[in-house]
Amino acid sequence: MGKTRTRCGSATYPRRVPGAFGRVLVVDDNKAIRQLITVNLELEGFEVVTASDGAECLEIVHRTCPDVITLDVVMPRLDGISTAARLRADPRTSGLPLAIVSACTQYEVESGLAAGVDAFLAKPFEPAELVRLVRRLAGQEEPPSADGGHAGECVRPTGGCRPAP
Repeated sequence: MGKTRTRCGSATYPRRVPGAFGRVLVVDDNKAIRQLITVNLELEGFEVVTASDGAECLEIVHRTCPDVITLDVVMPRLDGISTAARLRADPRTSGLPLAIVSACTQYEVESGLAAGVDAFLAKPFEPAELVRLVRRLAGQEEPPSADGGHAGECVRPTGGCRPAP
């Protein structure tokens, strides 16, 4: 299982870290990218849980109940597009905001939109863009950037994770 800021050995993550602005599940097979995203989000007050591929994401998403999920596209076992499609198909996670953080080729964007992805951030990215995107998806509006825009494009409202029945 990926690293988390909650207690080691805990089987579930229902409790929020005091003072955290939200929980983000970062899914990427590259450890350095996971660490880069984690550090930047934690510095901005987010709690971060990680997974190394889409299969691990699906294994832990219901225990971690993230507010936002970031997905790489090319990963072993289960890629980001297929993971997004499975998350959208599950009523418990269908409303979770999903962002692709990848090379963002035309194919990835088209496939991501078809799978229900909310936003895209191209690698390499500026850490401030990542933070703006996650804040927006988590429903934490912030003023527009200097150019008048926001990072990414959110098309679904924040829905959160619904616990298993």
